[in-house]
Amino acid sequence: MRLSLASDSLDGIASQIVTEAERRGHSVTLYGALAPGGRTDWAWCCAQAARDVAAGRSDQAIVCCWTGTGASIAANKVPGVRAALCVDAATAAGARTWNDANALALSLRLTSRQLLTEILDAWFSTGPSTAEDDRANIGLLKELEGAS
Repeated sequence: MRLSLASDSLDGIASQIVTEAERRGHSVTLYGALAPGGRTDWAWCCAQAARDVAAGRSDQAIVCCWTGTGASIAANKVPGVRAALCVDAATAAGARTWNDANALALSLRLTSRQLLTEILDAWFSTGPSTAEDDRANIGLLKELEGAS
């Protein structure tokens, strides 16, 4: 899978996200503090990763900042991106299942290395629901953003 990864700093698990993604066999494009010389403003780097998803250059994105909130807000401003701030594996699985989330937002402050592994296991092993009501919800989101 092609992943775009962004972080506004190298605090916490930022570098471990790259290691974990590559260990799992994903190809990565890096933004922000993860890319040497990259612009580290949270809005800018997280939006860049999200734009890769929207344009089809990446299949999914993982975006990070201290709380994860700014990263998720920036990614969600890009039409076609559904970023979910996940603090545990159950939330990550639910975001993939019910929300067809294509961008994972993480808190550099709250996410431990063990928790990162659990979240990524859930994220990558769970696919979107095919239930009619779940698909209808995603369809409405697309209509709301004008990308139907």
